[in-house]
Amino acid sequence: MCEGKGDGQGQDPLLLATDLRIVLSRLVRRLREQSTVGDLTKSQEAVLLRLERDGSSTTTELARAEGMRPQSMAKTVQALQEAGLVTGSPDPADGRRILLALTDTARDHFRTGRLAKDDWLTRAIQHSLTPEEVDLLAASVPALNRLAHYP
Repeated sequence: MCEGKGDGQGQDPLLLATDLRIVLSRLVRRLREQSTVGDLTKSQEAVLLRLERDGSSTTTELARAEGMRPQSMAKTVQALQEAGLVTGSPDPADGRRILLALTDTARDHFRTGRLAKDDWLTRAIQHSLTPEEVDLLAASVPALNRLAHYP
């Protein structure tokens, strides 16, 4: 891991970037281990997350947004519908189109999964960090947030 003064001077940005990528990847993996929405593929998870974030959408819009062929997306959506995680209803603006949305079951899975992740992370912070490290971690959140929003 990158060693430095901690004041931003003398840090090699490349080494820091590498260390940060590795650590964040490990943390994301650990968080993913804490909850799952069943045995879903990455494509199915991506569709659920997009519907949660962006709201109702058509299969064609989802395919475009996820860089998939419409036929492949149709199969993904069908599997999600069969699992009871996605439902379709006619578009009020154009009854020929079907708008897909999350079911209450999917929303419950998201809520439960987030609570499990929050619980694990809370316990990890409380049991593996010193009070000083907790303060340091809290102080780093705004900088990490800026990194996450960098173009």
